[in-house]
Amino acid sequence: MNFTAHNLNDTDRLGAAIATAVPDGTTIALGGTLGAGKTRLVQAIAAACGIPAEQVVSPTFVLCQEYQGKRSLVHLDAYRIADDDEFLQLGVDEYFDSDAIVLIEWAERVAACLPPEHLEIAVTVTGETERTFSFRAVGESLTSVVATIARELESTSG
Repeated sequence: MNFTAHNLNDTDRLGAAIATAVPDGTTIALGGTLGAGKTRLVQAIAAACGIPAEQVVSPTFVLCQEYQGKRSLVHLDAYRIADDDEFLQLGVDEYFDSDAIVLIEWAERVAACLPPEHLEIAVTVTGETERTFSFRAVGESLTSVVATIARELESTSG
């Protein structure tokens, strides 16, 4: 599934749809170039989970942020991770086994460490304020989640 966000309001709608559709314990692997909008999407998901978006910042230098709202979020950034061992030393297995939604920016850098079931979202800049979000469910359990996100977006389109 692909979704084109023409502006920040569309990204907020997408974040709300994701927050509604994904079950607890879902890992979301985010990919895209620097400045594509990965952190902005995490902010939109967080806001939909009752976490003030302004509290959510890119964890590039701290590598991991945990947030608690109506749902728990773990926000990881693999941009500065040297290798898989360094990523695993963050204790990611505990996060993957928790009820938190785990969001990983630059996930392609640690692809071998991702759980066998996860949701991949690639963010592509397609215009000055436009982004395309491409979804891929890895593992059977999340295939229906992508369809649910699409339905949620349809029901909230203006």
